[in-house]
Amino acid sequence: MGTLQLEVVTPDKTVVSGEVEMAVCPGIEGEFGVLPKHVSLLSALKTGGLRYKTAGGKEEYVFISGGFADVNNDVLTVLAESAELAQDIDTARAMAAKERAEKRITDHAEQTDVTRAEAALHRALIRLQVAQLR
Repeated sequence: MGTLQLEVVTPDKTVVSGEVEMAVCPGIEGEFGVLPKHVSLLSALKTGGLRYKTAGGKEEYVFISGGFADVNNDVLTVLAESAELAQDIDTARAMAAKERAEKRITDHAEQTDVTRAEAALHRALIRLQVAQLR
């Protein structure tokens, strides 16, 4: 079947760089899969879990916080605002972020940006879900 090159990059670092059999990305209109020889594609990504199968057949998971996916010539490049391998997610930190966001939402303080707090809660919940997949 072959492989394709997967690159998951944030402004700070390269999170994944390697040959994979397939990848499934969290597109804004739903998940989409990428296999070798995939047609060229550019898609916006939402916060979610990206999963891929290594050339050795092992499934891996990455938390993605928004960004874009570009598929071209057997290379899938994911440009993400932030990204973490499932095994690198600090679950205690993610749980603390979840609790802080929930507190901001329920406190109803006038200065609280509820939309921002809800986005933080969503990111924390997805990070916790991805961490469980390791």
